[in-house]
Amino acid sequence: MALIVQKYGGTSVGSVERIQAVAERVQRTVEAGNSVVVVVSAMGKSTDVLVQLANEISSRPSRREMDMLLSTGEQVSISLLSMALQERGQAAISLTGMQVGIVTEAEHSRARILSISTDRLQRHLNEGKVIVVAGFQGISQTNDLEITTLGRGGSDTSAVALAAALQADCCEIYTDVPGILTADPRLVPTAQLLREITCDEMLELASLGASVLHPRAVEIARNYGVTLAVRSSWSDDPGTVVVSPVPQPRPLDGLEIAHPVDAVEFDTDQAKVALLRVPDRPGVAAQLFGEIASQELNVDLIIQSIHEGNSNDIAFTVDSTSLTRAESVADAIAPALRLDPTAADQAEVMIARRIAKVSIAGAGMIGRPGVAAQMFSSLAAAGINIQMIATSEVKVSCTIDAEDCDRAIATLCQAFDVTSSPARLGEGVPAQTPAVRGAALDLNQARLAIRQVPDRPGMAARIFQILADRGISVDMIIQSQRCRLHRGLTTRDIAFTVSQAEAELAREILRSAAAELGCGEVMVDTAIAKVSIVGVGMIYRPGVAADMFKALAAEQINIQMIATSEIKISCVVDQDQGVNALKAVHAAFDLAGRKAIEVPA
Repeated sequence: MALIVQKYGGTSVGSVERIQAVAERVQRTVEAGNSVVVVVSAMGKSTDVLVQLANEISSRPSRREMDMLLSTGEQVSISLLSMALQERGQAAISLTGMQVGIVTEAEHSRARILSISTDRLQRHLNEGKVIVVAGFQGISQTNDLEITTLGRGGSDTSAVALAAALQADCCEIYTDVPGILTADPRLVPTAQLLREITCDEMLELASLGASVLHPRAVEIARNYGVTLAVRSSWSDDPGTVVVSPVPQPRPLDGLEIAHPVDAVEFDTDQAKVALLRVPDRPGVAAQLFGEIASQELNVDLIIQSIHEGNSNDIAFTVDSTSLTRAESVADAIAPALRLDPTAADQAEVMIARRIAKVSIAGAGMIGRPGVAAQMFSSLAAAGINIQMIATSEVKVSCTIDAEDCDRAIATLCQAFDVTSSPARLGEGVPAQTPAVRGAALDLNQARLAIRQVPDRPGMAARIFQILADRGISVDMIIQSQRCRLHRGLTTRDIAFTVSQAEAELAREILRSAAAELGCGEVMVDTAIAKVSIVGVGMIYRPGVAADMFKALAAEQINIQMIATSEIKISCVVDQDQGVNALKAVHAAFDLAGRKAIEVPA
């Protein structure tokens, strides 16, 4: 007999008829010999109605009272579903987050789960009851027993956390779509269903805005080895299985606030090639990496930074045995990238032969301001200068001098209390695994650029700590390769992306600190889009980046920034070209299917 946790969203329980349909599905699951815990959201749009009522009463309702109000929505759902099950002759009991024992931080509207008491749950399961749990809510660990809510994705998070605490065999997430798709079907009608995807791939896609699963839920699944199944509540199709790695042993105490970083990784066999002052026009990256791919060279990190005028820098790393061939390709292509044959300021190749890449990795860093800043601060305190920065949602990588690598590893292991590393990303991936699983578009980002940042240890740390102290989460981070003299100091530019909602606040914070930091102008651009491809199979496939860049160039889409991790490549483009960029890369990697997936409005 298996223990299954099922989660149903608001549309799945949006009417009496839908609640009856959920009750029927739950009963069938029980009749198949399973024990079942059901987590439900508030009915349909009822949360929106409650928010509207609050806004009619107060222009600035307190977060505490909003939690008290919004937590009532799930109580309606759980009681009605429990009644529906009882009418069918199935023993059932509804429980709020407090009754279940979901203990959270004392943070109204955005609490993280600290622990779950399973005694009462186990007792009801042993009695043969279906337990219907209110998602999205818990109770604070303070003596006042405050009702708290978990914020966006709260019901998904509740369900997966319960599955982890109960050591359930599976957590089924029922939603409007048939599973995880290769892209948003509202933007790409040819998007197709994935039968299986890894947690690492799903984390990247979820963090990029794929709204089927919230990254917090995927994070818990990955950390505790919970198998997820994403299925349609409108059919009996099997949906998509999200495969978790074998988890490292970890306590359930501090469930969502355990170590944000669970690995410190390094590679001392790296070399860097940088092309400075390449033209800022469509096709340049495609031309460069197309030639690299033709030599079957595997590229690791790729960054393209922004600059004034009409040129950019592009830098990439390869293993040291490939440096000679990579340098030859760059030298051969540089003359063809001249901005103006008569100009003195031409494309130039720069080589760094002895570098190392150090990285911190962990699903827990998602949405936690300050993790990257802590990494940069730790390296700065050890006197280690950062040459390149590349980020993804679950990893931050820096290149440094090779001679500093041992010191950097020891420093980061101490800073993040890491003593062991999980299996290598992509280990055990079958050879036939597609290079790219899915593509995503994020239209809610803004780019900030800080000019003339002094090139010395600790500057990146100070900048991102200032932002972290104000609760601002940073996504892509790019540090320019070209150094310039400014007021007698060697400087670089740093660009990064944040949510559009926080862009102006971030600019004002950094403008206020610019004099103290010794930096120049702070610029913001809200008219950007980030298009990304994700796939664990790209780790061992040369040419994936080149194919992405070629697809964008063919549509005359200019790339403004590039950042990569082992399983993701992201490009910043103009906002009005975002949807076309998504469609172009989706088609380029043959992700389209023969029939359109129907998604309810």
